[in-house]
Amino acid sequence: MRRASILASVAVLSTAIVLPATPAFAKAAAPCVMDLSSVTAAGDIVGSQVYANTPPETVPSTVKKVFKPGAVRLSSTWDYTVTPASEGVGTGLVVQGSVLYSATYTIGGSNPGSRVTAIGGGWGTYKAIETSFYQKAPVLRKQLYGLRTDGVISRWSAGDRGTWRAQGSAGGFAAVKTMALISQTPTYDTFLANTRGGALYTIHIPTSSPMKPIVKRVRSSTWQGFEYLVAEQCGAKGTLLAGIDKETGAAHLYAVGHATGATTVIQPIGKIPGTFNAPVDFLTSAESKPPLNGE
Repeated sequence: MRRASILASVAVLSTAIVLPATPAFAKAAAPCVMDLSSVTAAGDIVGSQVYANTPPETVPSTVKKVFKPGAVRLSSTWDYTVTPASEGVGTGLVVQGSVLYSATYTIGGSNPGSRVTAIGGGWGTYKAIETSFYQKAPVLRKQLYGLRTDGVISRWSAGDRGTWRAQGSAGGFAAVKTMALISQTPTYDTFLANTRGGALYTIHIPTSSPMKPIVKRVRSSTWQGFEYLVAEQCGAKGTLLAGIDKETGAAHLYAVGHATGATTVIQPIGKIPGTFNAPVDFLTSAESKPPLNGE
């Protein structure tokens, strides 16, 4: 495995901002909220703040010209923070072509715009990436996962100056279409993944080395239609899950109970308003939020 290093090339794009409207329907009783985001073919980031009402309701937002049109192929979860100067700053990892980049956009303040910085190449065969950040004394870790088209999941740990140190890999996941992070603890991360055959699984990955994932089947069929799964915490031990079907442009929302294999409770909430046909979908969250606890 290679150690990725920061490259000298940096691209900066002009960014125009459309801020979200105030949610008139944002009821205090709404149980859970997800910031479902997408990178469009035009290079914009469009967001849907999804409220888990019945039926689901959304508040849209757009950050224009974050990327060059058609450039982004994969994205991790993005971290969004507001600075003391009232600037909104979003950061995440993306794959453009075969290169992994660190990406940032800033809205408001005196210096709005976006920037991408190359980390390293060799990502042309990957079909999913995700980061997991856990900070609770005495544990501090930030890890990157990548799923290759041959079914190998690899893991890296964040190092100094934007580097990532390889932490092992495991095969056997060639049937997986996509996966979403649902749990972060001091000793493991857990993903929820669907397969081309329609099954839904949890992939429990201990932080110990060597990397030895533990797989449990949650459902045996009907989940093959989703090209993207996006997950956010819902309650103390649950998950709000969006399944996105690129063929129809439809996204469906589910409340998923604490993952316990085949006994896991999954409750359909309804179709999310809007058309979800952008090439790339991801979660926008905040590293300061409590860790995910879906398993």
